[in-house]
Amino acid sequence: MTVALAGRAPAAFEIKSANLPLVSLLLKSPDLALLSQELAARYGDIPDFFDNEPLVVDLSPLQATQAGAAVDFAALLPLLRQYRVLPLAVRGGSEAQMGAALAAGLVAAPDAVAPRVAARAEPSPVQAEPVEAPTGALIIDKPMRSGQRVYARGRDLVVLSMVNPGAEVIADGNIHVYAPLRGKAIAGARGDVHARIFSLCLEAELLSIAGVYRTSDVALPADVWGKPTQVHLDGGTEGKLVMTPIKN
Repeated sequence: MTVALAGRAPAAFEIKSANLPLVSLLLKSPDLALLSQELAARYGDIPDFFDNEPLVVDLSPLQATQAGAAVDFAALLPLLRQYRVLPLAVRGGSEAQMGAALAAGLVAAPDAVAPRVAARAEPSPVQAEPVEAPTGALIIDKPMRSGQRVYARGRDLVVLSMVNPGAEVIADGNIHVYAPLRGKAIAGARGDVHARIFSLCLEAELLSIAGVYRTSDVALPADVWGKPTQVHLDGGTEGKLVMTPIKN
């Protein structure tokens, strides 16, 4: 016998599917001292780079070379929280690693997909998936003085005046400087390997795209120094920066 029960929608709550924006830490080494140094080097002077974003710890890279390595989650989680991310979940680990992660309060998220924040045992950041194409642009129309920093989160940055030595311009997308660029320029800050840097007068202290960087310790080529130039990344995050004169 079929029994039909009267239905009534709850007055106090509803449960629905939700899409949560996540970032993912692609962990390639269990050495937390090294991880701390590299996080500080890349994000220590950009305190607002993350905005309390939920984070997935992706352990899959460890399986290729260090499948049996123990990860100290009790130390890892507070280390990550210092950079304004909220570690919530873990994926891709061995049975022992996943067990330790769950014991530390993370949840298993084998199907989680997110842009990645790479961590590895080399100085420069590595493979990162591109974020969504930035929309709009942040426009700065005053000179950037030494010690000043501007970050165009999720979009391009356009600077109409000089970027002086000691100043820093950062964008998740492209950077356009319609004046001398003498400070630091960091484009594709969240891993967009297609981002570019443009300047009408390239004399930068540091250039970086998707974590691949070049400092003034290595002199810029004579054919671009002080001239209109575009900079792009050739070969992805394992490649190199290429500087091309912009000709009329």
